[in-house]
Amino acid sequence: MSGTDSPYRETSNIYDGSKFTADMAIHNVIGDSFRGATWVSIHNGGGVGWGEVINGGFGMVLDGTAEASNRLKSMLFFDVNNGIARRSWARNKEAMFAIKREMERTPSLHINLPNLVEDHIVEPLFKTKTQKIKH
Repeated sequence: MSGTDSPYRETSNIYDGSKFTADMAIHNVIGDSFRGATWVSIHNGGGVGWGEVINGGFGMVLDGTAEASNRLKSMLFFDVNNGIARRSWARNKEAMFAIKREMERTPSLHINLPNLVEDHIVEPLFKTKTQKIKH
């Protein structure tokens, strides 16, 4: 969910073309490593052009032990919610709804929600990048 950060690709559900979310793949890889991923990787490219995307990946050995199960639950909870939070910060309405719902369901989860401004204020800042996004 959050291991790929492609701010100019429609599949990332980031509608404002924001470069400010591009570091989230790094956050994700670091978070996954601390939570028990067997290996993590960070790389560039991903089909939208070199320098236009950051990909983070993880692998995990699932050996049937309780320890592996606990690491997997912790890592996936972080990984998925990190991706939803990142998309909500980029003004994706469905992601904002989903992360609010998850915070209600899981009281220990605290995500900063975006401060929304009107489109006419944001659009000039990202005009050249938003033209690349296909809706």
